Amino acid sequence: MKKYDKSKLPSRHTSIGPSSAPHRSYYYAMGMTTEEINQPFVGVVSTWNESAPCNITLRRQAQAVKKGVSESQGTPREFTTITVTDGIAMGHQGMKASLASRETIADSIELSVRGHSYDGLVGLAGCDKALPGVMMAMLRLNIPSVFIYGGSILPGVHKGKNITVQDVFEAVGNFSGGVINKDELEEIEKVACPSSGSCGGQFTANTMACVSEAIGLAIPNSTMAPAPYESRDEYGYEAGKTVMNLLANDIRPRDIVTRESLENAAMVVAASGGSTNAALHLPAMAHEAGIKFDLFDVADIFKSTPYIADLKPGGNYVAKDLYEVGGVPVLLKALLDGGYLNPNCMTVTGKTLKENLSNINFPKNQNVIKPTDSPITSTGGVVGLRGNLAPEGAIVKVAGMEKLTHEGPARVFNNEEEAYKAVENKDYKEGDVLVIRYEGPKGGPGMREMLATTSAIYGQGMGDKVALITDGRFSGATRGFCIGHVGPEAAVGGPIALIKDGDFIYIDANKGILEVKITEEEFKKRKQKWAPKKNLYQSGDLWKYSQLVGPAINGAVTHPGAEKEEFCYADI
Repeated sequence: MKKYDKSKLPSRHTSIGPSSAPHRSYYYAMGMTTEEINQPFVGVVSTWNESAPCNITLRRQAQAVKKGVSESQGTPREFTTITVTDGIAMGHQGMKASLASRETIADSIELSVRGHSYDGLVGLAGCDKALPGVMMAMLRLNIPSVFIYGGSILPGVHKGKNITVQDVFEAVGNFSGGVINKDELEEIEKVACPSSGSCGGQFTANTMACVSEAIGLAIPNSTMAPAPYESRDEYGYEAGKTVMNLLANDIRPRDIVTRESLENAAMVVAASGGSTNAALHLPAMAHEAGIKFDLFDVADIFKSTPYIADLKPGGNYVAKDLYEVGGVPVLLKALLDGGYLNPNCMTVTGKTLKENLSNINFPKNQNVIKPTDSPITSTGGVVGLRGNLAPEGAIVKVAGMEKLTHEGPARVFNNEEEAYKAVENKDYKEGDVLVIRYEGPKGGPGMREMLATTSAIYGQGMGDKVALITDGRFSGATRGFCIGHVGPEAAVGGPIALIKDGDFIYIDANKGILEVKITEEEFKKRKQKWAPKKNLYQSGDLWKYSQLVGPAINGAVTHPGAEKEEFCYADI
């Protein structure tokens, strides 16, 4: 039986020696034994709640984690944190809370671990911002940690076809366009989400789940099993055992998350046609580890990685299909065999990525994942852009798109509500470039996703006939020529703040260009007349977020990160 020396672990401050007697009295009050108090303390944090199906199974899965910790001579201490579920927050002011929730999740985990002096951490998450938020906390604290994804939802079925929540959003556009009636809309909404779990396509949750395996913080093949499958408990149990092994060998998150493993994560996003939100979350995670890895670094990886996984929204399959052909390890194996991955990155197994994949064989007779020598497209499903309209960059998901250039006149809106109303009323025309501004990290505040608007455009049959650009962002379920993360954002006087109706905008996703046909002189004239636009959130958390948040290029983070760290929590 493994004996752990607590003399150098954080929990020594609350459990060892005469001075810890008051702390121990609290533990005895909760029914803990002397043996349990003398073992390492492992925080088991989940985003369990009844807000959405994404998180509803996490309480059960957490119990399996605790069993794994206990049977490996550790003492699990369970707690929860918040989520904001994008599918419910979407299309109204609630979406302003979404990206801000990522920071609250990371901050709340940090504070709980610091306050109670936990030695290790297992984090379970379901919703889009919860996944990076939990992983950011792991990197910030740098105690031995394992990430567990709660699993995806099962696909719904309508008229013999698999559907997801994306189809419901687009059905709203179909309804407003007269394509379907109210009865069919109600039919679709009732069958689209038939189980617990996160959205089933390669939207943000599943994208970041793939990232968790690629970057080495999750157990191999633990992410794609659907949430309702009780087999997920086996992964939880194994995670509990794994975190104790990491403690025994002092393997920490910053040993695992390196520049090379971040590159691997970006490759997986590109190869799977994943969410553009990864271009926010990967830099934010890098920031917690003190690694410089911004939007352009992510975009460079995207540019050189083939798109090989035929997943929704640009493709045909969902997470359950990926699971049935072997899960993320098969995707990683395809990239490794093609010479793309950095093979020697450490993972939570204590083995390298290459070692973890040594027994994986690429499956034949399936269409979900292609080999890299016969990709869907030769470059990644996500592309970075820059130009005089986006000096700090922008990003677009091109997976499944045929047309990669667009030019046309700007149609400018100062918030999403204005744009959605225009779309709902069909007050736009073919060729337009819809510009939604003052929705950036500071300006929104909160950098809202525009899925309601983009889905309505698609539902009206205009998805390939117009483009949309914003200093906000897009859901992983968004498809079409939709460009987000335009920086600098309008709230700080970026070029997007200076555009007028009719200005001619040119977009080329092949060459990575986003430009507006305005001279520098004209830009200067307009800038002299420009004044900052005051948002409506002048108190509360969103005000605080707007004061602290940085630009999208660096992940929209709210603190200086590990680069400025003078003392790491893990070393207290």
